[in-house]
Amino acid sequence: MNYKLIIKGLQRNKFVFKQLLQGISEEEYKWKDRPNRWCLLEVVSHLYDEEREDFRKRTKHIFDTPDQQFEPIDPEGWVVERRYIEQDYEKVLHHFLEERQASINWLTSLINPKWENIANHSDLGTMSASQFLANWLAHDYLHFDQITRLKLDYLKYTSKENFSYAEGV
Repeated sequence: MNYKLIIKGLQRNKFVFKQLLQGISEEEYKWKDRPNRWCLLEVVSHLYDEEREDFRKRTKHIFDTPDQQFEPIDPEGWVVERRYIEQDYEKVLHHFLEERQASINWLTSLINPKWENIANHSDLGTMSASQFLANWLAHDYLHFDQITRLKLDYLKYTSKENFSYAEGV
């Protein structure tokens, strides 16, 4: 696996997230069309917590203490437990982007990292550090899809226009 390419992808994605998520009105970042769907504020809050408490922390864990269990996390539960909907959108976005830069700084500072180290994940079995790195980038792409779908659905909701032309129908 080309680790440098994946790390560059994480760096590039910091700017993609910034462009997709900055300058959005409160109405848009809190909008959701159904109760069990995350709004943009909840997505950004999730990204911030995942950056700090999941991907970077767990990749470091595999490097430093692969024989120890991961500290449990509950990303789905955090939405309610941490009151994502009450967070300050601009602050959370800013903090997420800072944490992403801290992750990039850490990843690029590593000297001969042991990407082949493995640890046991309670649900997924053994996972290597390189697998965590690749999943970190994949997580970004999955959230790009979620964010753009939310933005499109919000446009449909607010404009009340017919989008069959754009959708090729």
